[in-house]
Amino acid sequence: MSTPIHIVGGGMAGSEAAWQIAQSGVPVVLHEMRPHVGTFAHQTSDLAELVCSNSFRSDDHESNAVGLLHWEMRQAGGLIIEMGDTHQLPAGGALAVDRHAFSAAVTRRLEEHPLITVDRGEVPGLPPIAWGSTIIATGPLTSGNLAKAIRAETGQDALAFFDAIAPIVYADSVDMEQAWFQSRYDKGETEADRTAYLNCPMTEPQYNAFIDAILAADKTAFKDGETDTPYFEGCLPIEVMAARGRETLRFGPMKPVGLTNPHQPDVKAHAIVQLRRDNALGTLYNIVGFQTKMKYGAQAEVLRMIPGLQDASFARLGGIHRNTFLNAPTLLDSQLRLRSRPDLRFAGQITGVEGYVESAAMGLLAGRLAAAEAQGRTLDPPPGTTAIGALVTHITGGAEAKTFQPMNVNFGLFPPLSDVRGGRRGRKERYRAYTDRAKTDFTAWLATAWTSPPQPVS
Repeated sequence: MSTPIHIVGGGMAGSEAAWQIAQSGVPVVLHEMRPHVGTFAHQTSDLAELVCSNSFRSDDHESNAVGLLHWEMRQAGGLIIEMGDTHQLPAGGALAVDRHAFSAAVTRRLEEHPLITVDRGEVPGLPPIAWGSTIIATGPLTSGNLAKAIRAETGQDALAFFDAIAPIVYADSVDMEQAWFQSRYDKGETEADRTAYLNCPMTEPQYNAFIDAILAADKTAFKDGETDTPYFEGCLPIEVMAARGRETLRFGPMKPVGLTNPHQPDVKAHAIVQLRRDNALGTLYNIVGFQTKMKYGAQAEVLRMIPGLQDASFARLGGIHRNTFLNAPTLLDSQLRLRSRPDLRFAGQITGVEGYVESAAMGLLAGRLAAAEAQGRTLDPPPGTTAIGALVTHITGGAEAKTFQPMNVNFGLFPPLSDVRGGRRGRKERYRAYTDRAKTDFTAWLATAWTSPPQPVS
């Protein structure tokens, strides 16, 4: 048997990387510090635990960059997307999952794979050179010891931002005489999809009182060294949005469009709070876009001002943590290897991608690159016209290093369409052209990714 590839971190990226490598026929040792060393955000010792939202976002692979990323991962035999599909919950046009069933299934598949060894314990410093090829996929909650070692090796401080966790409400505590089930614009192919969200309407006076309460609420104090840390724009706490202007939330997660209140069909809500199903039983719902750093007591009081949630019971209140990531454009090569130590690859959020799917996609790519190298061949990353290729191109050189911050996949990362009609298309037609081109190019790349078929698992 060949020398194993080591992976540090059993989150979305590490789990996907382990699967891809083992499926290529190369053995893997997957190091995960939980349960011996915990974090404030994780609640279980399962691999690929979802600690924030339970949504993989849009599943539209014809006109949405995230949906296209889903499609590419499915074509590549991605474990994370397969388990997401298996444990899917109704969510309109989005792919939301039962978080506990999902992570338990990922854990089971990895632990049962004959070429994967799961080693429970902290890796307190940089992996030794004697390990050979290693992938570091420790994500935003990298342990202090390892983070310190990475900073020492790179010769510069990692960039950082705050990432906030949204609250989860028990469904049976929602007042259904005020709330109702409906996806925005009734989106979805099934009745379950079209009724995937709980909606709580607000009048203008209720909205203004809510904004005042958010601004006045006690907030979590920052720790030393965190006061100058910028937020990631795609995951702003509600109090930060509210401070930017009274209408910011109403044009963000509380926008009142595409929804009709059956209790008062002739009355247009001034703002609407949406809750998304969080588990298969339908007993838990998370408040969409309501990441927050309010203290627990103030948080519960403010959230119960939302009509329909006045008697809400919370399975989990929101929280906030500091997230660290590499300045990847200066530190990583196109193979996701650390320039100063090519035996080390990085994958997932620590590379500067944002989101569950993006993290898993970078794990998929890192795993395939490492497996190819172990087999004595070089595999180029997918072309930048694909979703995975656009992401890796961005973080390893396409982004401006001086202003680099975490990025979700989006069509702005893709090369412009080359045909003369590219700039004259409507937006939907243009996005469809991006996805058509990406599917063709990714299929061609995938055909070169293995010298032999993936290894079957009994």
